[in-house]
Parts: sequence; structure tokens; C-alpha cells
Amino acid sequence: MRAMAVIVVILGLASLVFGILFVTQAASAEQEVADSIAPLPLAQLDATYDAVTAQYVQMKAAGAPPSVEFNYLYGNKVGLGLARSNVGIASAVRLNGIIDIILGLGVILAGLAMLRKEA
Repeated sequence: MRAMAVIVVILGLASLVFGILFVTQAASAEQEVADSIAPLPLAQLDATYDAVTAQYVQMKAAGAPPSVEFNYLYGNKVGLGLARSNVGIASAVRLNGIIDIILGLGVILAGLAMLRKEA
């Protein structure tokens, strides 16, 4: 039973370490996205994407022939959409890291309780 408690503590430590790694990697991923869209702050990313998409849909619905402006809007829409998805993935990774940290602490405490119960 003592070996089982040690294994539980080790698994808890691994979960804690991975949680910390996920949180730090999510922060650097968000910073990378912020750097890639440098003049535009992350707080305005959704609003800018919605505005560009509305202009693109309006031009497309009007039946405008392909032009430089049409291609420019399409390129902006795609680029901003990718940036939005990367920010969303970074947020999911951060949340996963926080959950891993909480679960890791819980598993460590459970393993330590198993060790104390034996003693």
C-alpha cells in the first residue's frame, strides 16, 4: 500500500509540473500572437475581425468583381481569424494548465493522506 501512495504522489507531482508548463506556454503563445498583430491590441481583435468580416460579406453580397480591395479584405479576414483561433487555443491551454495544477495538488494531498494513514 505504501508503494501505491508513492505512485499517487509522483503522479500528482507530474500533473502539477505539466500544469505549470501549460500556463507558461499559454502566456508565451498569447504574447506571440500579440507581437504578430502588433499595431492592433488583443482587446480589439474580435471587434476588428467582425468589422472586416462585415465589409467582406457586404462586398461579396453586392456582387463586386474581385479587386485589390476585395482580396485585401479577404486576406485580413483570414489573418485575423487565425489570430483569434490562436488566442482561443492559448486560453484553452491556460485553463487546462490551471485544472492540471488543481488536480495535481489534490492528488498529491491524497497520496500524502494515504502515506499518513499507513503510518
